[in-house]
Amino acid sequence: MQSSQDNGPAAAPSAAASSAAIPLTLLGRLRRLARYFGLHKAAWALAIAATIVAAVTEPLIPALMKPLLDRGFTQGRLDLWAVPVAVIGLFAVRGMAQFASQYALAQIANEGMIALRRDLFERLLAAEMALFSRQSASSLSNTVVYEVQTGATLVVQALLGLSRDGFTMIALLFYLLWLNWQLTLVVGLVIPGVAWIMKTLSRRLYQVTKASQKATDDLAYVVEENVLAHRMVRLHGAQQVQKQRFNDLAGRLRGLAIKSTVASAAMTPLTQLLAAAALSAVIVIALWQGRIGDDPKGVTVGGFVAFITAMLMLIAPIRRLAEIANPVTRGVAALERGLALLGDTADEPSGQWKPDPAQAQTGPLIEWRNVRVAYRDTAAPALDGVDLTVRQGEVVAFVGPSGSGKTTLINLLPRFVLPSDGSVRVRGQDVAEWHTQSLREQFAMVSQDVVMFNDTVAANIAMGAPQDRERLQRCLEDANLAEHVARMPQGMDTLVGHNASELSGGQRQRLAIARALYKDAPILILDEATSALDTGSERLVQQALQRVMQGRTTLVVAHRLSTIEHADRVVVMQHGRIVEQGTHAQLLSADGLYARLHTPAAGMPAI
Repeated sequence: MQSSQDNGPAAAPSAAASSAAIPLTLLGRLRRLARYFGLHKAAWALAIAATIVAAVTEPLIPALMKPLLDRGFTQGRLDLWAVPVAVIGLFAVRGMAQFASQYALAQIANEGMIALRRDLFERLLAAEMALFSRQSASSLSNTVVYEVQTGATLVVQALLGLSRDGFTMIALLFYLLWLNWQLTLVVGLVIPGVAWIMKTLSRRLYQVTKASQKATDDLAYVVEENVLAHRMVRLHGAQQVQKQRFNDLAGRLRGLAIKSTVASAAMTPLTQLLAAAALSAVIVIALWQGRIGDDPKGVTVGGFVAFITAMLMLIAPIRRLAEIANPVTRGVAALERGLALLGDTADEPSGQWKPDPAQAQTGPLIEWRNVRVAYRDTAAPALDGVDLTVRQGEVVAFVGPSGSGKTTLINLLPRFVLPSDGSVRVRGQDVAEWHTQSLREQFAMVSQDVVMFNDTVAANIAMGAPQDRERLQRCLEDANLAEHVARMPQGMDTLVGHNASELSGGQRQRLAIARALYKDAPILILDEATSALDTGSERLVQQALQRVMQGRTTLVVAHRLSTIEHADRVVVMQHGRIVEQGTHAQLLSADGLYARLHTPAAGMPAI
């Protein structure tokens, strides 16, 4: 969970976001998915062909009734061996066709789901930082993993049902027309009524589904917060308050689920009522035709039973088609969240400039020129007209009260935050003109908020770079972690668990230092790297930090002033401005803000 201040000033709404606000029809929304689910033409051809074959076999079932009754029972002229051959053959063809169509559509669903997930994850890796302040971690992971899978499954299964039942309905209608076109016209009156029901209730379902997605995200966010803050919740006895938050959101989600059930459940009885009315009318008209002799083909027992059987078989696909709006709507709404993430999220801005390794560094290594940073949700700017330079090899410490702008100033360098005004320059070049990856290769960072992956020790140090075992060992030794890693079951190939839960706080910090050593970047950023450690762990971490700082330009954001007494320069910040700078001794003798912060009675923890 990150605040908006962690991710830079609010970005302007994108054109894609504006266009996404225009409501689309269900067909229009399905067209947007064709990029992922419409590319496998061979699989679609197999699915459609097999579905048509399965649908064509449906009217053959009632068609068998007519000769069976007229020739078999009434006239006794039907060969007995033909009955099992026809029935078994019919169902064998039908079964193979249904298997082929389901297999083809399952392949389409899985391939499309993988492609969409891949694009979503790549977008997360390249997305602008503002995305992570607009959406919570639980919402993003839910979209990429669960929403895509649920949506793909629902949509493809619904399309399978739509094609199967649609072709079946068409085949049965043609058979009914061939048997008795007059009675079939009565059956046809049901279709417009069913279409109206589907259109009305599917619109309602879509609205409820979108609201349910938002309610689900809110509920997942409460769970995420309480998992992350479980110690503080228990320490402050806030369980009842959090339970009430959860119950309120769960109740809202329950209400939306009931509304969705009402909308979807209403389709079946309404369509069945229409079908019952049509069936009653057909029976009455058929009996009337038989009495007055007005049927041009002559009414036989077999023909009448075949017509009624085909009509009753028609009710099932009509009912399923009426119900198909529910899974289609839910699936499309789920997949649209992924499409919205792709369409509404801009990539990080990137320039093209890369440093020439052969060119010697001249002038300041880092410059902030009249930099101002203002966040959308705060009245006062986080930085207000900051001017500062850092020379190569210099160790500069940043101190000041909480909220003075220290971390924001540092986050401007790797472009985690964008300036509202002014410029930030590294190696004489504005960071906006740097190629993003080349810019970030200049920095290694160790902060108090260490994030590790559920992977091996070696993988967490190398972070995607080729793993040199000797170099990894040297980094572990320099980080005062080699002995502990050697005692692990698989050494540096041991899995460290979720966020390195198998390690203590000091060990995790030293693992982050080993990661910075392995990267070997020319500029090192230490963001309150020892503020949360006990004395023993701090001593080991400080020794490791002294090694990693050698030969590097180092920027230190300090909480404990004792950790920066030997810095080449100390920069004191307050209210987004630089108010003092100099050596530790110079600032103490100046008796200004730094001297007051350094005095224990002044309340050092406020830094």
